[in-house]
Amino acid sequence: MSLLFSFAVSAAVSALFGLILVPYLRKIKAGQSIRRDGPVWHMSKEGTPTMGGLIFVAGIGVSVLVTGMSAAMKGDCAHLFIFAFAIVFSAIGFLDDFEKLKKKQNLGLTAPQKFLLQLIVSIAFVSLLRYFGYLTPRLYVPFAGIMLPMNGIVYMLLASFVIVGTVNAVNITDGADGLVTGVSIPVALFFTAVAASWGRPSVGVFSAALTGGLVAFLAFNYNPAKIFMGDTGSLFLGGSICALAFALDMPLILIPVGIVYVVETLSDIIQVFYFKLTHGKRFFKMAPLHHHFEMTGWSEKKLFFVFSGVSLLFAAISYIAVLGRYGG
Repeated sequence: MSLLFSFAVSAAVSALFGLILVPYLRKIKAGQSIRRDGPVWHMSKEGTPTMGGLIFVAGIGVSVLVTGMSAAMKGDCAHLFIFAFAIVFSAIGFLDDFEKLKKKQNLGLTAPQKFLLQLIVSIAFVSLLRYFGYLTPRLYVPFAGIMLPMNGIVYMLLASFVIVGTVNAVNITDGADGLVTGVSIPVALFFTAVAASWGRPSVGVFSAALTGGLVAFLAFNYNPAKIFMGDTGSLFLGGSICALAFALDMPLILIPVGIVYVVETLSDIIQVFYFKLTHGKRFFKMAPLHHHFEMTGWSEKKLFFVFSGVSLLFAAISYIAVLGRYGG
């Protein structure tokens, strides 16, 4: 019942806040600048309000504080740690969005600046989870159901780089109307189901709130998008997903449950590597992968349904992969 309540509160607050924020951002002309090297038809989106991630950040924040109060009073503060971690990533994204708006172009913080900030936050978060006993220096392998012991320092450093990589993979996926929102809803549902099965109510409160916030945001973000989540939202989203995986002590599950993020990132890496190797030839028509499919004629609505469907399928597979550990 608490998970349903968390979902409902987050969805309701997000929806109400969205009705206020969207016209306000239009009024102050907080419009997105579109990359000139992207699909030419995306230029029609120029001026669409950005920083829309604030919509679900607000809904999730209210829900976590209201519905997670009883768990916090019992000493289980995992949901607060997760939210705090995601908020810091959102703040980094907000700085990036603000710089873009100030400069009136799609260039915010530099890559080294973002990487350094994200790495510092990731190391701090992993250390915090380790200190409070939510995380162990053992790597759980989904499907196989085995634990691989690792050196504590090596594990923490590896975990920090995994977080940074995953957060940016989620950011890369945010390139078409509703795409990363639709892809991430099944991921959030997966973590909600796992938390409920394994008896982790505080983690479930956050993941249910994340699901509700994204569902409400989709009403504003579905094609044609009335607002973009911006880095404010995509970095919060990536931080949330990473934090949920680490709070449940199963970071490797990010590979199957986040398969769309993984493939999108790999397509970018392949494109760059192939371009350099062949001195100017392209492996894909355009990277990341969703742009390749757009170039072959896929509409943004088709992208949304196909990619979201793939995400839903792999969320179900991922749940089966951890049943042995989490007592499904």
